[in-house]
Amino acid sequence: MKFKIIIAALVLLTNSCSFNKYAATNKSYKKQTKAFAKQLRKQPHAIDSAMMAQQWVGTTNFGMRKPNFVIIHHTAQNACDSTLRTFTLPRTQVSAHYVICKDGTIHHMLNDYLRAWHAGNSKWGNVTDINSSSIGIELDNNGFEIFTDAQIKSLLQVLQQLKKNNNIPTANFIGHSDIAPKRKVDPNKYFPWQLLAQNGFGNWYDTANVQLPQNFNALQSLRIVGYDTKDSVAAIKAFKLHFVQQDSLSIITEANKKIIYELSKKY
Repeated sequence: MKFKIIIAALVLLTNSCSFNKYAATNKSYKKQTKAFAKQLRKQPHAIDSAMMAQQWVGTTNFGMRKPNFVIIHHTAQNACDSTLRTFTLPRTQVSAHYVICKDGTIHHMLNDYLRAWHAGNSKWGNVTDINSSSIGIELDNNGFEIFTDAQIKSLLQVLQQLKKNNNIPTANFIGHSDIAPKRKVDPNKYFPWQLLAQNGFGNWYDTANVQLPQNFNALQSLRIVGYDTKDSVAAIKAFKLHFVQQDSLSIITEANKKIIYELSKKY
């Protein structure tokens, strides 16, 4: 009996001391969030030196800033753990709120109300600081493979919660290539955008009864959807990567025009 008790105690001790290779970065995360919290607790102060003698008045009406977009990426790496390591090295200067592995495991890496560094130099409509208004989700995928069913199932669960918590508009679930067409091609051509749209995450189209108006301007309508059309070729390729994945040509066909027209009416 005494021997069994000793074994049980050793097992408990081993489990409690199990090695966590991200313990140091977790500690760094906590330290940074405490610093942010300390900054938020400070009383507002007057900016104009002539007003420094006056009292500040704290409003009772405020809340946390909430994200308005969800940006979906693929990691362009060969293993989930490689991405976790990349996002925990200070020198990389990149991060995301969520990383979803091929087996469906979800890693929540950053509080949804904090600003991750995932979008880079990007633009959607009139929004040019995407990082400040979005949640970034990275899917473990090297950029040339199909996304797993488990991965997409977990993604849909995360998106459902994010949409509910933050009241994110249906149209604002987009990809990295949509907001940075000159630089990025993620998520890749195998990403199931239509499936996401069917679940309420992103817009889709039905061109069965579409009649194009005279003198329809496809590029102008792409701009209405949100694309930065300064580089028209890049914008067209990004549009097709999202909505016409079997077509990689940088030209707009009549069929493409109907899709663009149908989409532009939703924005």
